[in-house]
Amino acid sequence: MYPSTYLPLRRFFSPCPRLLASGLLSLMALLAVATPAQATRIKEVAAVQGVRSNPLTGYGLVVGLDGTGDQTTQAPFTGQSLAAMLQAFGVTLPQGITMQPRNVAAVMITTQLPPFAQPGQPLDVVVSSMGNAKSLRGGTLIATPLRGADGQVYAIAQGNLVVGGAGASAGGSKVQINHLSAGRIPNGALVERSVPTPLQQNEFLQLDLNASDFGTARAVARAINKAKGEGTAQPLDGRVVRVRAPLAPDARVAFLADMENLPIDLETPAARIVINARTGSVVMNQAVTLSPCAVAHGNLAVTISSTPQVSQPNALSGGQTTVTEKTDISIKQDPGTLIQLPAGTRLNDVVKALNTLGATPQDLLAILQAMKSAGALNAELEVI
Repeated sequence: MYPSTYLPLRRFFSPCPRLLASGLLSLMALLAVATPAQATRIKEVAAVQGVRSNPLTGYGLVVGLDGTGDQTTQAPFTGQSLAAMLQAFGVTLPQGITMQPRNVAAVMITTQLPPFAQPGQPLDVVVSSMGNAKSLRGGTLIATPLRGADGQVYAIAQGNLVVGGAGASAGGSKVQINHLSAGRIPNGALVERSVPTPLQQNEFLQLDLNASDFGTARAVARAINKAKGEGTAQPLDGRVVRVRAPLAPDARVAFLADMENLPIDLETPAARIVINARTGSVVMNQAVTLSPCAVAHGNLAVTISSTPQVSQPNALSGGQTTVTEKTDISIKQDPGTLIQLPAGTRLNDVVKALNTLGATPQDLLAILQAMKSAGALNAELEVI
């Protein structure tokens, strides 16, 4: 609770795009001011090398669909897979018989094998349609092996799908809620093989930072040396910290449990603005600063309209009635007012300066890039 900085949310949201952009930037500044500073733990910025998950993938069939499965004429691999499965169960189809069931769908199954997973441990799996099935709702996945990048089987998946959607269609009309061609099976896979980890192989462990930063590497090493003794940790570069750990398995686990919860004080990150060109999202961190500058931004709108017109020939002329198109093109350019932006050394100052432009998120993409080129924006621009 922050009574002194609380403002109603409806103040920030408006159907007007320009007010929406201004409100979102103001809300970002408000959160940046209101959030209390907390020390970061090592587990939030680094991970032990080799202790990671592994992706698993499988191909299988979902049966029991209510007429919403693949059309085998357009997805022939579904029929081939069904025939191969039936043959494995001793059912051989006569020559020339083409199956066209509507209650079967070919799917891909994906999951993540967590570190230290042991045989018999259940995993959640995601099942996604590969063909033209209309819905996987109510389907059952037949036992499917899940393989790793090395081609070995590490888990077996089977179970009933949970699809978070619904739909109905009749007479050419269709109503659908959420996505129907993908679903999940909670605890739908059992681990069959474990993956060895290098946790107990030698005296030293390697911590890999999530982001390359020399200051963070130094801070991690200092925190470990302060808690576990000088010389325990050594930063090798901006991403790797080498740590000497006990050799006994129980002592090493206790050492890692203490180490990953050690607090560290992070340095101020590099100023960066991340721009999503597809959605118009703009996110900036607290290190972004703004130099004095003047900005003018106008909108150019081009409207093209086409109106069909009927040309009727005169009587007894032998001509034919034709339809022609009349095209009107109009160009409208809104004037851009030159606005002077003051220098800003804090995030909320930068947000206030950008709010004075009254620009939409899409407009901000062009404005920020132009300000960066002019040297008025002291930040790195990253377009995703």
